[in-house]
Amino acid sequence: MDTAKSQPLTTKKIFIFWMPLAATWLMMASEGPFLAAIIARLNAPKINLAAYGVAFSIALLVEAPIIMLMSAATALVKDRDSYLKLRNFSYSLNGIITLLMLVVLIPPVFRLITRNLMGLPEDVARLTHLATAIMLPWPAAIGFRRFYQGILIRCNLTRRVAYGTILRLATMAATGLVCYIFFQPHGAVVGASALSVGVTVEALVSRIMVHSSIRMLRTLEPKPLGLERLSYKSIIAFYYPLALTSILNLGVFPMVTFFMAQSRMALESLAVLPVIHSLVFIFRSMGLSFQEVGIALLGEKQKNYEPLRNFAILLGLAVLGLFSIVSFTPLAFLWFNNVSGLSLELSKFALLPTKLLTLTPVLMVLLIFLRTIMVNSRKTKQITIATAIELMAVIILLVLTTQIFGMIGAVGAAVSMAIARMLANVYLLFPSISVLRKRD
Repeated sequence: MDTAKSQPLTTKKIFIFWMPLAATWLMMASEGPFLAAIIARLNAPKINLAAYGVAFSIALLVEAPIIMLMSAATALVKDRDSYLKLRNFSYSLNGIITLLMLVVLIPPVFRLITRNLMGLPEDVARLTHLATAIMLPWPAAIGFRRFYQGILIRCNLTRRVAYGTILRLATMAATGLVCYIFFQPHGAVVGASALSVGVTVEALVSRIMVHSSIRMLRTLEPKPLGLERLSYKSIIAFYYPLALTSILNLGVFPMVTFFMAQSRMALESLAVLPVIHSLVFIFRSMGLSFQEVGIALLGEKQKNYEPLRNFAILLGLAVLGLFSIVSFTPLAFLWFNNVSGLSLELSKFALLPTKLLTLTPVLMVLLIFLRTIMVNSRKTKQITIATAIELMAVIILLVLTTQIFGMIGAVGAAVSMAIARMLANVYLLFPSISVLRKRD
């Protein structure tokens, strides 16, 4: 079952293993720009982009506890017993977050969040509620498919992960286009509907594709008594720091949304945020796609550290160079205006925040690589601390930039997120070095 082979790990082998996962993340990253382009071409684009962005941030926060199920399945599922225990754990977690989503959607609760806390205008809040309701199945569907995708990765079937994402993307695009061409509903409704349908299809397809792997897992006996066996207690001890990490990490986007709603040029900032986020996410996805690669291939006592480190360096330089070409050339304006469909005013407005976020993709590659070292050594608490540092830094910097110094919301958010990500990397670097020193 271990994907870390006895033969020397080469850059070519890492690339072959990573490429389907990178393609998967790239396809997922294309969802945001595609849907933003449709929303921008429907009626009242500024209001609908803002509502879609807020609804998306709420759904992201609700789904945060299950994001790391893919990493958990990749690291922990080794036999029948570990599969069944982690499956039960995953299903329970999916049920909890669905109930949480329902609580958030209760009108008084939702008004408290969007009107009282965020200060959204009534028309934006109303559209946000509708879009969030449509995304009710989205968090649990993501948890379901990430658990089974982790098993596919564990079994060295990364191409099947990419196949599922192709179907998700096709379904999402078809849903968005059908709504756009034939029904012309609110843009926020189009975006939420396309996301929900696409990820539900991907979840079902992932379960079908993992069937043979599960059948094989069910034939593998657990370790004999006296040796380490997976228990619900050990799953919780391993997973809760990762869940907290996701909650804190994904909490950055809603927190940024909250402060931008109360900043200078709030509506413009809220309108361009999902578009900028989608563009940056395309390049950040290259780092995110590396996480399960590192967990699967690093091996016992970090034995494959050097080749994976070298690959991470090449990957980081590549995303830095590519994103710099986009953010500091007319390509950025062409993307916002021609591809994403933003108005001339909003396209110009988005340029400076995009430049300020140039370093975030390469910082993501470094952060993910450091995380894989800690996950491999079962020291997940440090990952949570690093993410908590990042979130607290974002909050403090957002207060300084938008509330005290009076920066435009989108500009203050970009400055805050870039600096906070640097601080998270600096913190996680030290425990990672400590782990590597002990590997011999």
